[in-house]
Amino acid sequence: MAQKNRNIETVKPGGLELKDRLVGVQRVTKVTKGGRAFGFSAIVVVGNEDGVVGHGLGKSKEVATAIAKAVEDAKKNLIRIPLNKGTLPHEQKGKFGGARVYIQPASQGTGVIAGGAVRAVLESVGVHDVLSKSQGSSNPHNVVKATFDALTQLRDAGTVAKQRGVSLDKVFKG
Repeated sequence: MAQKNRNIETVKPGGLELKDRLVGVQRVTKVTKGGRAFGFSAIVVVGNEDGVVGHGLGKSKEVATAIAKAVEDAKKNLIRIPLNKGTLPHEQKGKFGGARVYIQPASQGTGVIAGGAVRAVLESVGVHDVLSKSQGSSNPHNVVKATFDALTQLRDAGTVAKQRGVSLDKVFKG
């Protein structure tokens, strides 16, 4: 799969007020000749609710340590997302594995119309008004990554104008 050319701004966690949201915890089983060995895997989304968000995966024999590892992993993968007055700058589709996510800006007062893993990511980013649809796989790992794929493709009008080398009002006149 070819890597898409994106201008993703990574963010250092120092000085940010990050809130973590647990997306899911799965119990996993390893069958050995001595019996079954149980463990847990947790997926967590962290964000400052102002455009910075990250996701992480943690695995351990106990739930609490799996969540702690996931939070630490999420803090290493922070990115900045452009927001426009509490919503998204434009509609976007994201894909990862069998999961497909569609996110669309909404008018003020709509709220976050999203389910499960998509809602956790969008609330962590700080989006207050958005419409979304998750199709295909409902695996929380893939849905989170598909949502991140859609969010990393978002561009605000200033970035588009800069990339095209034109003034901001020419971007809107098309």
